[in-house]
Amino acid sequence: MENICLDNLINQVIHQRLYIGPLISYQFSYIYMVLSLMLEPVTGLNVKTLMARCISTTYINKTILSENKGIFNQWLVGFTDGDGSFSVIFQNNKWSLVYKLGQSTYNLRILQYIQTNLGHGKITIEKGEKMASLVIRDLKTINNVIIPIFDTIPLLTSKYFYFLNFKKAAKILSDKNLSRIEKENLIWKLKNTLLPLNYVSPAWSVVNNQVLNHEMADKVMTKAWLIGYTEAEGSFYLVKKDTNRLVHGFEMTQKLDEIVLISIKYLLHIATKVQYKKAGFYSISTTNSRAIENIIEYYKNTMKGMKSLEYRIWSRSYIKYKGNYLALDKIRTNIRIMRKQYKSFNIE
Repeated sequence: MENICLDNLINQVIHQRLYIGPLISYQFSYIYMVLSLMLEPVTGLNVKTLMARCISTTYINKTILSENKGIFNQWLVGFTDGDGSFSVIFQNNKWSLVYKLGQSTYNLRILQYIQTNLGHGKITIEKGEKMASLVIRDLKTINNVIIPIFDTIPLLTSKYFYFLNFKKAAKILSDKNLSRIEKENLIWKLKNTLLPLNYVSPAWSVVNNQVLNHEMADKVMTKAWLIGYTEAEGSFYLVKKDTNRLVHGFEMTQKLDEIVLISIKYLLHIATKVQYKKAGFYSISTTNSRAIENIIEYYKNTMKGMKSLEYRIWSRSYIKYKGNYLALDKIRTNIRIMRKQYKSFNIE
């Protein structure tokens, strides 16, 4: 029964019912009711989970991202895989847990969007810097809000390992039957556990930790996850090929997890191979026109932060000014000026 809904029944219902934006809430209720009656008694499958998986693979826009909690959570996991951290900290003679998302103040609005949707967290701006963070330290919030999200939707990068330790630490700190000394000893043991060499998130076990085509990538990586990851790590840019030629480019990077970029390569139909850079990270990039057109279509009307603005300028300039060096050079200069004001480092 694997992917029972994705290619047939759920897709059929969704594509018949979801094209009218204003009725989105009613239609999700309708779809859930119908599919619950049809599928759950026979398969025992959780229809809400299957619906979120299906929709996040095939139909995403800003409205669905904001209104559907399951889709937002998948997006958040992708964003966290890109720019999030799970920390177990010993400070002022006590242990604390910190879930943190960091961004340039240039993209402060994405942190505000996440804070609003989670209903938790404090945004801080570092003094003398152009960096902001959304931070959650409250143990109750971590146990009741953060951990359930990442338990349900697994991280796809090595951050899964750190989340597991974070979760174990939360359980230890919440255990009233343990003394302070016992808690400290158990958490120090966790802290001394190192990330195994060539670690791969267990989420990839469904494809035996290898991705060879689009279908295998799609079994693990949802569109909502990829949009979130792109908001954190994606780069839409213009690059000079020769004296009078500027072309559109797209790049994603990842420090440890090559399998993540291989999957992105297949989902975005990028022909080039994932490369390992001397600087110590993996990269997938393309300037191929067909790939760029696929990417423009994939991300249309999906992102929420400043990456959305950059994408719109980038995609519109491709459609309107492809091959026009003077127009593209002016656009690239304006984008650089805009980013420089906020000390953004994603300038090509």
